[in-house]
Amino acid sequence: LLTTLGIGELRIRRGGQEEFFAIAGGFLQVRPDKVVVMAETADMASEIDLATAEEARREAERALEAGFEEPADLARARAALQRALLRIQVGERRRRGEGPRSRG
Repeated sequence: LLTTLGIGELRIRRGGQEEFFAIAGGFLQVRPDKVVVMAETADMASEIDLATAEEARREAERALEAGFEEPADLARARAALQRALLRIQVGERRRRGEGPRSRG
């Protein structure tokens, strides 16, 4: 099975540990013995700088407020906002102590 990935959160469980990622684009392949994720971008929750993500959110919101003539530019700005919001959400998991963690 092969499918495309959009913008979203990925949780990986391996060896009793769990880690969260903010991913954007790519592919997911399910094999008999494993699942392979080939993401265009993937940010581990533990590596997300919330201040940088908040600034990206503010920039994307300002761009959207300014407006666009080209539909493709509007789509890019919306995607940038969606990615920034996701990075904030996933990064806050780390702040709240939700990842990585052992599953026993």
